[in-house]
Amino acid sequence: WSSDVCSSDLPSELGETALSKGLPGFAGKQVARWMYVRRETSLEAMTDLSKSGREALGEEFEVGAAMPVSVVCSADGTRKYLFPVDGDPQNAVEAVMIPDDDRKTLCVSSQAGCKMGCKFCMTGRQGFHGNLSAADILSQFITIDESSELTNAVFMGMGEPLDNWENVKRAIDVLTAPWGFAWSPKRITLSTIGVIPNLRKYLDESRCHLAVSLHNPFPEERLEIMPVEKLYPMEDVLDLIRKEQLKLNEDIIDADQAQKLR
Repeated sequence: WSSDVCSSDLPSELGETALSKGLPGFAGKQVARWMYVRRETSLEAMTDLSKSGREALGEEFEVGAAMPVSVVCSADGTRKYLFPVDGDPQNAVEAVMIPDDDRKTLCVSSQAGCKMGCKFCMTGRQGFHGNLSAADILSQFITIDESSELTNAVFMGMGEPLDNWENVKRAIDVLTAPWGFAWSPKRITLSTIGVIPNLRKYLDESRCHLAVSLHNPFPEERLEIMPVEKLYPMEDVLDLIRKEQLKLNEDIIDADQAQKLR
């Protein structure tokens, strides 16, 4: 499952996999519950599946959750976890758990390195080493010590989330699905410097919060520190957001009027 851990119809896909291994179809829902509700990382621990069924699944599949290789704690309770990519501790990404009163927010990485080349960004200086899979992204939620206590998430770690939108979307699907973490989309914020083609998809396909990294309001000065300004000018980014917000407002009004007519 590590390669296709979270399509929008994951329980059905898991059910088909279960059937192929001699388990009943409803075992797919059981596996999803173990992975995302109980945060279990071992097939062997899924004890409401038959032992023979677990063994059959284990011959071909694994949960695909990566464990952090180190954690650094600060005096204010912030904890920085380091995760290997493709099992290589030399190619690693960070996830940061940030406590704030009764909130625990996870700052999530979406890429190993980054292509965007922003002059002020240490991740950009590392170059680009690959997109994280949905499993890589979800491991940051599932295997940290505070997994069951998290209240919010921000895609503001290493990488540009909209440059890896398909995998980020699949991870968000799990976070917000009833069979997954069952979070409200409003508990999730995605930060972008403005990759317009995938920003359009994000605005169409997601109801999570959006943060746009401006860094400088003047186009010429922004271009000096953020090369993306040449390809996707901030003026165009903001214009797209305004149009999508207007469309969303119109959809809300139409839905409200339809409700009143009933």
